[in-house]
Amino acid sequence: MPDSDPTFPAVPEAEIVPPRRLHLSFVWIIPIVAAVAGLWIAVTRIMNQGPEITIVFASGDGLEANKTKVRYNGLEVGQLTAIKLADDHRQVVATARMSPKAKEFLVKDTRFWVVKPRISGLTVSGLGTLISGYYIGAQLGESRESARSFTALPSPPLTGDVPGRMFLLKTPELGSLAEGTPIYFRQLQAGQVVSYALDPAGQFLNVKVFVQSPYDQYVTPDTRFWHASGIDLSLSASGLHVQTESILSVLAGGIAFETPQEDSPRPPAATEASFNLFNNRAEAFRPPPCNPHEFVLVFKQSVRGLTLGAPVELGGVAIGEVTKISPQIDASSMEFTVPVTVCVDPMRYGVGFLNLPPPSSNSVPHQQVIDALVARGMRGQLKTGSLISGSLYVAVDFHPEAPPVSLDWSQNPVRLPTLPSQIETLEASANRLIASMDTTLSSVRGTLTNADLVLGQAGNLIASDSPLNAGLNHLLQQGGGAARSLRILADYLEQHPEALLRGKPSQAKP
Repeated sequence: MPDSDPTFPAVPEAEIVPPRRLHLSFVWIIPIVAAVAGLWIAVTRIMNQGPEITIVFASGDGLEANKTKVRYNGLEVGQLTAIKLADDHRQVVATARMSPKAKEFLVKDTRFWVVKPRISGLTVSGLGTLISGYYIGAQLGESRESARSFTALPSPPLTGDVPGRMFLLKTPELGSLAEGTPIYFRQLQAGQVVSYALDPAGQFLNVKVFVQSPYDQYVTPDTRFWHASGIDLSLSASGLHVQTESILSVLAGGIAFETPQEDSPRPPAATEASFNLFNNRAEAFRPPPCNPHEFVLVFKQSVRGLTLGAPVELGGVAIGEVTKISPQIDASSMEFTVPVTVCVDPMRYGVGFLNLPPPSSNSVPHQQVIDALVARGMRGQLKTGSLISGSLYVAVDFHPEAPPVSLDWSQNPVRLPTLPSQIETLEASANRLIASMDTTLSSVRGTLTNADLVLGQAGNLIASDSPLNAGLNHLLQQGGGAARSLRILADYLEQHPEALLRGKPSQAKP
């Protein structure tokens, strides 16, 4: 048998050895527990750590990494962790680590800005940062789209989270308006100017204003906005009236708005609705045009004091305004005249026309009315509206003594007849008076010359060597001798009164 064959070596039998157990030393327990705790802390910190965002600033002034805080409503919601220069070397990119709860409002329209001391008009803000240092303010957005990259605002938003609505005002000039300029409703501050920008065409300015709740519900499509800056003074028969919104509007300007009273109130205007910004309340509530017509009045005098917008009055009632002043010189006659274009709309100012004549077949009603008024002596004239300012206005009055005039309706606009102003008439009268006085003075001057001649001849007569003076001297000498003789006779008669009867006794002859 093979097993008992002595030529093969003996094969050892396999032995099953049980595995040896690893005995962990107590020394390793502490490092393992520390590692697990560290891992747990790291995982917990990562899970509790908020998102990281980047904010682009125009300047890094006042910002410091690991020190500048991000705050919302006074609560800390993040901190800057790094600040670096942007790739374009013009801006600063800051990285901020936000708290986990801030993740909810990190949306596309969330806004950030640097809070620091600012002075805008009469508004002073951020004075607390003089002690605590600059920080980054935040305002929640309403978008549903999340974001992690933002561009900081150059200045804090003026509206904040105050409820209200935005509107646009169009104005040809900015005046004293600025960001933060107050807006008033019935002398109550109801909002402020948010921003302004020039229209792309460069024709006007778009002023964005914010009207807070509940005043925004009073802004309807018929609301009028006007400049409320300064003090509005008016002098009437009842005395001096002073109108102003507030001391703040006097110093820093302001805007006021009001809605005309209506039988059926209209609904509030839509958000960002557009309105015109008028210069004052009177202009804002001026009645709309009804049937305007343009006319030209040519004046041959100085129009200094007459400005665009000056009123045109009929019997003291405004019926239009001056729209154009275009002086001209006639090259043939070298005559200087000033054509003044006016826009007349009596019905706009409440002037009614009674008993209008029936229209003829070849004219329109307003032509018949103007022809009839001119036939009755209606003429245009410049008058002084204020002795203090020297302002002029166009007065349309009736002068029955004026020569008749026919209008040429083929002209556009039609030329209305005019009369010299009262000042010009007074100047003409003064010139005539001065000319008359010159004639009188010339006559008086001739009379004085003749008087000088008479006085000169009289001087020659009474000269010391003149014959008249010699004759007078001789006559005076003779008169003196006669007076001495009379005095001697009187003395003799006083001593010898009998001589009147007997005569002077003759002396005895020797």
